[in-house]
Amino acid sequence: MLSRFSLTVVCLIVLLPFAVGIRLIPARITSVGGGGGGGNGFSKLGPFMEAPDYRNGKECVSSSVNRDNFVSSSSNDPSLVHIAMTLDSEYLRGSIAAVHSVLRHASCPENVFFHFIAAEFDSASPRVLSQLVRSTFPSLNFKVYIFREDTVINLISSSIRQALENPLNYARNYLGDILDQSVERVIYLDSDVITVDDITKLWNTVLTGSRVIGAPEYCHANFTQYFTSGFWSDPALPGLISGQKPCYFNTGVMVMDLVRWREGNYREKLEQWMQLQKKKRIYDLGSLPPFLLVFAGNVEAIDHRWNQHGLGGDNIRGSCRSLHPGPVSLLHWSGKGKPWVRLDEKRPCPLDHLWEPYDLYKHKIERAKDQSLLGFASLSELTDDSSFL
Repeated sequence: MLSRFSLTVVCLIVLLPFAVGIRLIPARITSVGGGGGGGNGFSKLGPFMEAPDYRNGKECVSSSVNRDNFVSSSSNDPSLVHIAMTLDSEYLRGSIAAVHSVLRHASCPENVFFHFIAAEFDSASPRVLSQLVRSTFPSLNFKVYIFREDTVINLISSSIRQALENPLNYARNYLGDILDQSVERVIYLDSDVITVDDITKLWNTVLTGSRVIGAPEYCHANFTQYFTSGFWSDPALPGLISGQKPCYFNTGVMVMDLVRWREGNYREKLEQWMQLQKKKRIYDLGSLPPFLLVFAGNVEAIDHRWNQHGLGGDNIRGSCRSLHPGPVSLLHWSGKGKPWVRLDEKRPCPLDHLWEPYDLYKHKIERAKDQSLLGFASLSELTDDSSFL
């Protein structure tokens, strides 16, 4: 007879045009990879320490999610915060830290539901990745979807950095198809972020009018640099975005209305630009430019504090950068440099130490924990209404 502490994993395989879903209900896993699991690649990915068991406070509304039937019970549950992220072996350490940071700072962590998108042909199977997440976060509400890479592989063009050509980078284009139809709204987060504020504040963003997505905008950025001279010299293409007053935004943090997304066929609109790119090179930077072409000028502007991006440096050298002026709720290591890599190589940038407290990797190299070297007494100072240069 299995005790209530034993492994209980219920998997639901749902055949969809773009994904296969693996649903795991909360359970406690004491070990992963047993029973001949030595060849599944798990040992190369971990182990990770089990995260603290973050629980709701008395002020939280109890979630009505039925873990035996998530699809039918959660669609109209206003207490749930839905977050979508990709999950792969290369960025797993970043994803684990991101989840940890969200739970640590959430006012109602039990009301957060994660939707993980895993690549079909990752070196570690999606099931192994699912087990690893479960062993690290035993009480986490989540579902893993297997992304069929052949959905997008023939639409991807070469980029200035090979990592940007990974099909999983384009999974955000297909969230309306991949996620259960009951999920009407979602926050998309890249794997190289940490939050230092309550994610519910971001979730409560109102998408006014007919806007489909919300994100921090940067209207001072040179919008023209994201497209080639071939784009701007074309007699027709620039006219397609004229009059929109387009502003740059980073797609690593977005609030998305999936009902409007599906109704507006925005996946197809993104694909149309990708198809054109295959015929005539109009941009160089991965999955971002199609989003700019489809949405720029019609994005719900979110406070910049929710995407302090660029901390990974540029796409070539990955050099150190500082925070943008203003308060901080989310730090984003977009760019080539990733904090876990630089920390392990003993060449961290100063801000990489802000990522480190959320790292649950067991075999990480011993590093100094004294945050006073960075000029802060604690991470909570990042959410004060002061400016950081």
